[in-house]
Amino acid sequence: MKVINYPPRENWAEIVKRPVLDRRFLERTVTNILNDVRENGDTALRHCALHFDKVALEVFEVSDEEFAEAEASVSEELKEAIAAAKANIEKFHAVESEQRRIIETTPGVFCWQKTVPIEKVGLYVPAGSAPLFSTVLMLAIPAQLAGCREIVICSPPNAAGKIDATTLYAARLCGVRRVFKIGGAQAVGAMAWGTETVPKVYKIFGPGNQFVTEAKQQVTKAGVAIDMPAGPSEVAVLADETSVPSFVASDLLSQAEHGPDSQVLLVTTNAALVEKVAAEVKRQVESLPRRNVAEAALENSTAVIVDSLSAGVDLVNEYAPEHLIVATRDAETVAEEIINAGSVFIGNYSCESAGDYASGTNHTLPTNGFARAFGGVSVGSFTKKITFQNVTGEGLRNLGPTIEILARAEGLNAHERAVSIRLAALEGGENA
Repeated sequence: MKVINYPPRENWAEIVKRPVLDRRFLERTVTNILNDVRENGDTALRHCALHFDKVALEVFEVSDEEFAEAEASVSEELKEAIAAAKANIEKFHAVESEQRRIIETTPGVFCWQKTVPIEKVGLYVPAGSAPLFSTVLMLAIPAQLAGCREIVICSPPNAAGKIDATTLYAARLCGVRRVFKIGGAQAVGAMAWGTETVPKVYKIFGPGNQFVTEAKQQVTKAGVAIDMPAGPSEVAVLADETSVPSFVASDLLSQAEHGPDSQVLLVTTNAALVEKVAAEVKRQVESLPRRNVAEAALENSTAVIVDSLSAGVDLVNEYAPEHLIVATRDAETVAEEIINAGSVFIGNYSCESAGDYASGTNHTLPTNGFARAFGGVSVGSFTKKITFQNVTGEGLRNLGPTIEILARAEGLNAHERAVSIRLAALEGGENA
């Protein structure tokens, strides 16, 4: 990790930059993939599977036999752990049905809103360097709670042309029946445009690498909604002398092992802590099976020593991390000062892994600084709100003149006439 001592605020913008691919290469590559999928459908998907996943596929949809085979191969211990995580996620995300509340904004004018599920949603479950079956729980559970009518999952196949067994088991457990062996930008394109076998959806959810994130952002231009920009994983730890170096190191490594493009940031008021954490990172990384991945990510990572906890909070808010661990004295009070973060973990025992798997909160979170404007996935992410109004005759008499004045001021005379013609009818005694 690179160590920066007491940087002036004018240098913070450089500190919080994320590592990115060459934008021109990224945009051009993704555009080509999406255009191919839009124009050639399943043929393009087969080409992508061969080129990117090194597997020849004729059929993309997972069969009932494959689901059964997957379920049989998952251990009972793991099934029980998944069930426990599922219960917590459901408990956190479940909300009582919103009661329709009618607001009388003006006497005789009644307004209300109705929450309805998005009919068709697509869930992307990463599996590039490690199959993330937990993402199935984080996306499918709120989608089911919201009442989405059609839910499909796309996830990259392995070298044998299969999807990870635990991913398939979790999908069935969460009530998802349609899963496709498609990964990368091509999966986003398939769900956005639809192909001969993959249904078109209205909104796409899920994290992924920079190619997946870029694809999600590009398909929004075609009218397909996305949850948020959610690319490579990241964590920031705000720590002082009360933190535990071995805990901090384990949290940094838990994000670093996601992928070489992941990023970790340590912000601390205690210079001695940096040396202790660095020593712990060096010790712990040696026993990691994904050591090479973690070490590559650490090359993009930084430890920043600040002169006060207040400055540390400001720096973290400017960074706007996907995950933030607050390991300081009075951590709950400090956490209240955080305004830009995807998910916050308070105190020495709130490891980020808890949120990734089983505490109940969602791990599909905004990255790359988008936590300044986006929140994580929730049941609300899978719904939309429709507003209604019922204007009675009395209501139009009361509100109509106001509408006429406003419409006339904007020069929209037909708008004004739509009111005046009704007011005239009311004055003439016509039924309202």
